[in-house]
Amino acid sequence: MSKPSASHWALFIVMLLMGFLYGVGWVATGVWLPANARIGGVAVGGMTPPEAAEALRAALASKADEDVVLRHGKQRFPLDPVELGLVLDVEKSVQAAGGNRSLNPFDMAALLAGERDTDLVVRADEQAVNDAVARIAKDLDRKVVEAQISFPDGKPVPRKPVAGLLVQRKATAQAIKHAYLVAKAPTPVPTSRIEPAVDQAALDQAMKEFGAPAVSAPVVLRAGGEKYELPVSAFAPALVVRVEGGALKPYLDPDALAKPLTDSATGIGQKAVNARIDIVDGKPKIYPGKPGVGLQPKEMARKLLPVLTRSGDQRLVAINTEVVEPEFTTEEAEQLNIKTKMGEFTTHFPYAEYRNINQRRAAELIDGTVLQPGETFSLNSIVGRRTKENGFVKGFVISGGVFREELGGGVSQVATTVYNAAFFAGLEDVEHHPHQFYIDRYPVGREATVYYGKLDLRFRNNTKNGVLVKASLTPSTPASQGHMHVELWGTKVWDIEAGLSAKRDFTKPKKRHDDSDECVPSEPARGFKVDVYRHFERNGKRVKTETDHVRYSPTPEVICDEDDDD
Repeated sequence: MSKPSASHWALFIVMLLMGFLYGVGWVATGVWLPANARIGGVAVGGMTPPEAAEALRAALASKADEDVVLRHGKQRFPLDPVELGLVLDVEKSVQAAGGNRSLNPFDMAALLAGERDTDLVVRADEQAVNDAVARIAKDLDRKVVEAQISFPDGKPVPRKPVAGLLVQRKATAQAIKHAYLVAKAPTPVPTSRIEPAVDQAALDQAMKEFGAPAVSAPVVLRAGGEKYELPVSAFAPALVVRVEGGALKPYLDPDALAKPLTDSATGIGQKAVNARIDIVDGKPKIYPGKPGVGLQPKEMARKLLPVLTRSGDQRLVAINTEVVEPEFTTEEAEQLNIKTKMGEFTTHFPYAEYRNINQRRAAELIDGTVLQPGETFSLNSIVGRRTKENGFVKGFVISGGVFREELGGGVSQVATTVYNAAFFAGLEDVEHHPHQFYIDRYPVGREATVYYGKLDLRFRNNTKNGVLVKASLTPSTPASQGHMHVELWGTKVWDIEAGLSAKRDFTKPKKRHDDSDECVPSEPARGFKVDVYRHFERNGKRVKTETDHVRYSPTPEVICDEDDDD
């Protein structure tokens, strides 16, 4: 057996030395941080983990209660770190920066040279952070506006495509944690742009090829050996060119077409009358429906659409007249078995003319609504957009954590009243959203806000019979409060008792300065959490209980001036 050569001995010594140095490096990684380490911008290079932890606390302690401010354009969203449960995890932050022993040779090399900049490790109340992100998304999310052609007043009117905006919720939650203690300026809200399916060029082409020809002249109807001229004003309101399958396609709404086709003004027929249910002298009364004579809307829509791009004698449709039954018949009304009052509620409000106008309009639109068994009530679907054309005026709403003036302000009073009537009727709560701040004229925890396209009030008729909604308003005056009243009629199933827990987890309000033209000053109030109980009883015995967990943010003291937020 040959003896090891000098080269073998040299290799052995080198390997032994490397092993020794590797072991020393492994030990050293747990004793000192990298030479040029920074944690959240705080220099901790060459320090021991305890020294680095103390340096972090000393550098960042004064910032622990400072708001985390997110921004999008000119909008600012200040967030209270205490309310979000944001806490710096010093130990894990130091470990992430190299405060643990490591077998990685690059970590060992970093002890002597190289840069290492790590983020802070921040703990949070994840639910509170998600709730804050949801409030930001409520203000910023914008649905994509697809190209469309409508025909008000018998003329084609294009709607330009507009990209939508979507808040990236997970990324925004992460951005809040990353900004805590270290952000020197407001942090941008991560968003995604949603492009429309159809561009402006396709809209221009549809205007030329369909929009203008469609309403260029009346359409002649041939029915029962007679000819009738259907004016543009009769079919234009039912006509729309909208995006379907990624392209613009014309569509005639049979329901919207039904009225002019059965209207005696066209000389064609007589409009059918729907049955109606109302409350007279404290009892439900059915007003019978009546059949009409006219054209079948679905058949008419199918035959009318192809001729709208034609001209001259080619704009002619042959069709038959038939008996038109009411959409809601007397027999259907009787089968709903609407007999007794299931639930009712009244809310009060101080004088403001916008409240009188907006609440009266919303009440008019929901009054008389009939829900079939299993049908869901949607306030936004029934009331529609809060626009001037729909009868609404500007009033105060909560937007972005402060009060702002927008069309439809005050409709949430109607939503709260309807919600409570449904609550005591024992109907199924599908969707409701308490206000961000508590408003003391509403029952604690038992109230609802609405915002078209984002926040709705929905409840389901989970009974075997129909439900009738009755809504009325007693307007306010400078000398008296107004009253919003809602009743739900049907067949009573439950006796409902409401319960409320003690308020807890109070949060302090902050002061905010607002230099915008829309600024509305407000007084501060604490936020809190509370539980609302709905007890279902039958024959004097409690059968079940539902619990709703409600959280109110603190109402900031808003000062209208030119200073930045405190």
